[in-house]
Amino acid sequence: MSISITPPARERIHQFLAQTPGAAGVRFGVKRTGCSGFAYVVDLADAVQPGDHTLDVEGISLIVDDRSLPMVEGTVIDFRRQGLNASFVFHNPNATGECGCGESFTVG
Repeated sequence: MSISITPPARERIHQFLAQTPGAAGVRFGVKRTGCSGFAYVVDLADAVQPGDHTLDVEGISLIVDDRSLPMVEGTVIDFRRQGLNASFVFHNPNATGECGCGESFTVG
């Protein structure tokens, strides 16, 4: 499994993890939603569930479920600030299209 995290995203994730010391790691995956079909999910994980894969990315436990894994393989997770807005940005080689607002994507 190959997922990478840029230095700004790594710093932001470490901030979240420091606020929740009991977290098992960061859950990264996709859910069905939006006009293009899928949206990314990034959240703190309480525990590793059956069917989860855990990847150590420079000291961060990244937890990805079986269903999401083929859709996020090779993704680069970044974090950007633009004016008052700050968000994670995903560079996914599997995405074949995105909706106009950038909130959802298509695979396939």
